[in-house]
Amino acid sequence: MNLAYIPSPSTGVIELGPIPLRGYAFCIIIGVFVAVWFGNKRWVARGGRAGTVADIAVWAVPFGLVGGRLYHVITDYQLYFSDGEDWVDAFKIWEGGLGIWGAIALGAVGAWIGCRRRGIPLPAWADALAPGIAFAQAIGRWGNWFNQELYGKETDLPWGLKISDGVNRVEGIYHPTFLYESLWCVGVAFLVIWADRRFELGHGRAFALYVAAYCTGRGWIEYMRVDEAHHVLGLRLNVWTAIIVFALAVTYIVISSKLRPGREEIVEPAAVAPSEGTEGKDGAAAAEGDTGQADPAAAAPEDADAPAEQTPAAGEAPEKADRS
Repeated sequence: MNLAYIPSPSTGVIELGPIPLRGYAFCIIIGVFVAVWFGNKRWVARGGRAGTVADIAVWAVPFGLVGGRLYHVITDYQLYFSDGEDWVDAFKIWEGGLGIWGAIALGAVGAWIGCRRRGIPLPAWADALAPGIAFAQAIGRWGNWFNQELYGKETDLPWGLKISDGVNRVEGIYHPTFLYESLWCVGVAFLVIWADRRFELGHGRAFALYVAAYCTGRGWIEYMRVDEAHHVLGLRLNVWTAIIVFALAVTYIVISSKLRPGREEIVEPAAVAPSEGTEGKDGAAAAEGDTGQADPAAAAPEDADAPAEQTPAAGEAPEKADRS
């Protein structure tokens, strides 16, 4: 008999009058806010404008939610379209069921649209957001705790998760795979932050590192789960997905490092003041024109009868065009 274990909530919904507050949805929303907030800090630090990450997230998040749900419904279609099941449940996203693979894939499409509208390179935006996404996943996984789902095999470890009787589940104490994945995602986030500072990752390589590191953990965590899943050659479908995506991410890092080493100098052209782009040129022109010889015009005696040239008073700046 286990004397220590992680309890599960008796319900995943808190009724606030006529409004139900669902733990799963609440975790997803908090995760999105954390990803956007942290991504904005990284974007500004790289030379972008504050608020740009949120503007693009307006496109990425809805696409990501649709993609995540589509992946889940397609890969677990038997839960919604087999005999005795109600296909309408496929639209009940608040009850759980988001596939990270579909969320990232379709979310990237939404992000590409948003970046294209702002004239921003998608890889640079993805690099800024990468650790924030990992933090968001770490928070979002706690939604599975509220729904008492996606746990592992039975265990007698003191950190085992107690599951109560319910639909498609049997009472017992199981490996809390949601917790394992949550902690793994936190580690992935810190790994990306460290590697980005140490190696100055750019052109999408920080995002690719996040993908590769996440897939590494997801592979062994997925292997521990006991929920129903399709198998291919003895392995769960999501294990194969993790292996394939990991290989693609590592390949991208290697090829990108050779083709485009270093990091982007400008991630958001609109954030660079026009004067900054011409200041260097003006300075270079002045330097090239300075040959060390006296200006003949300056050396000529001044005509006493000529009117004095009007020059700006000291400290007075020349008039600038309104860039507002």
